[in-house]
Amino acid sequence: MIGGGGRLTIGLSADQQRRLIDAAHSMAPVAGLTHNFYRYPARFSPQVARAAIETLSEPGDIVADSFVGGGTSLVEALASGRHAIGSDISTLAVFVARVKTTLLDADRLQIVERWAERTATAINMRDEAPPFEDWAEAGYLRHLDHRDRWRIRKALAQAVGWVPSGDQALEDLARCIVLRTAQWALDGRRTIPSLAEFKANLVSSAKAATAGLTSLAAAAGDDPANILILNRSAVGLETDPCLSGCLAERKPRLILTSPPYPGVHVLYHRWQVDGRKETRAPFWIANTLDGAGGSYYTMGDRKRPDLPVYFETLAAAQKSLAAISDPDTTIVQIVAFSKPDSQLKRYNEAAAAAGLEELRLDLLRDEGDGRLWREVPNRKWYNGTRPATPASNEVVLFYRLAR
Repeated sequence: MIGGGGRLTIGLSADQQRRLIDAAHSMAPVAGLTHNFYRYPARFSPQVARAAIETLSEPGDIVADSFVGGGTSLVEALASGRHAIGSDISTLAVFVARVKTTLLDADRLQIVERWAERTATAINMRDEAPPFEDWAEAGYLRHLDHRDRWRIRKALAQAVGWVPSGDQALEDLARCIVLRTAQWALDGRRTIPSLAEFKANLVSSAKAATAGLTSLAAAAGDDPANILILNRSAVGLETDPCLSGCLAERKPRLILTSPPYPGVHVLYHRWQVDGRKETRAPFWIANTLDGAGGSYYTMGDRKRPDLPVYFETLAAAQKSLAAISDPDTTIVQIVAFSKPDSQLKRYNEAAAAAGLEELRLDLLRDEGDGRLWREVPNRKWYNGTRPATPASNEVVLFYRLAR
């Protein structure tokens, strides 16, 4: 559909467009369902995800996310009765997304709550903790032996060593609860909490997790949709054998994703302790490996401000998204830029080269550049150690296959 000035418009009703705009402009914090299982610095808005899913797809459709991160789009798809396919290059992201979308019955959730309560009671600095020698030798516990953090490290080792075994879903949920507590205790903290505070947070995190999964199960209904999560790059996604069956007869109705931000080198998969020292402890807690260096996850080297690798990788990823689409697929990408004036143009050029055309909302045709921009509420890079940046503003971009 052609809008004013020859621009392609998305073809939604005014009410549908207003819902997308209101969701993007919402300043509500991330909350509800399982969204707070793990906190990413760049947190995908559940409000935007829900509005996009419910206005651009129907129950029973497929929603895809090729940069799944914390799994927000998958959670909202499951809650809205849509099947979902997610992929991410980070094993930690895949772990978190899987736990957030794995529904458990009330008896199993109660087992996890009781485990957390017993573990909090049993943690004791006089007792031995599993050494996790292999993890330590591989560098995953680096920077956790400081005199201000050794108690938390020992408590973590005891908690991780005592996670339930024999039921993978229960083990994963328990590990995710420890992960959430450890992130609260360590990541970007100026003051390390006491052991009593750590124990209390472990129990409260378990209660929040079981309540979130209970709410998600209620929303998903008696016949929940299917969720498939792959640990792989977005590049070449169309060739993945795991997708051949589920995409053989129909393509995703909606692709909803948030790629790494160009020029914003925040390592979501690691934590910062004692200033800007990085630790890979999240992978140890999740029992998964950190695959590569920082540029692997951010699609670019911070030493190259022109970002050639980022835009080459982005172009290839856009081609893969085009390959799993059909003319009825809407592609929504939420992204921020360190240098919006130049990088947005290059971003759209990469999309166009992949055969995608940008769509606009009619209601925004006379506002700014006609795109849907949003200010991210409460965005803090490592608890405020960085000042506000252009990446505090995101743009919601809409595409479809060029016709």
